[in-house]
Amino acid sequence: MIDTPQIVRSQPQHTAVIRFTIPREEMPKIMGAAIGELVDAITAQGAGPAGPMYTFHHRNPTDSFDFDVGFPVSQPIEPAGRVQPGQLPAATVARTIYRGPYEGLGDAWGEFMRWIAANGHRSADTLWERYVSGPESGADAAAWQTELNRPLAEG
Repeated sequence: MIDTPQIVRSQPQHTAVIRFTIPREEMPKIMGAAIGELVDAITAQGAGPAGPMYTFHHRNPTDSFDFDVGFPVSQPIEPAGRVQPGQLPAATVARTIYRGPYEGLGDAWGEFMRWIAANGHRSADTLWERYVSGPESGADAAAWQTELNRPLAEG
């Protein structure tokens, strides 16, 4: 279900984000409008997007999500409505690729978290997913790729 995880050092990346705190089931409802709003703001400022869309969760997801929807940008942006400047962090992270439909992400995260624990690591409270390829790349959901990133706790 997931590629063999790796421990890597992520580099800081300027981003443009919209933050949400919503019930889990509302996530699919807000994504389309948020993506459009982000792309419009980033494009208007000549800043990209400079990579795939991502979601950054500020805490472990429960029945609600506290997260950013964002895109990396080629330069810092100015606030525009709900769109705010952000940054993906520099951190030591466990990283893997999940291949499949978005409905399988929960199981992929479970497998990934078991790998992290079985290999003696402790995860921090944050996480992010980069949507490397998805519905825009073709109808075959088995070919979609989502990069899973889990920062590791220090010490």
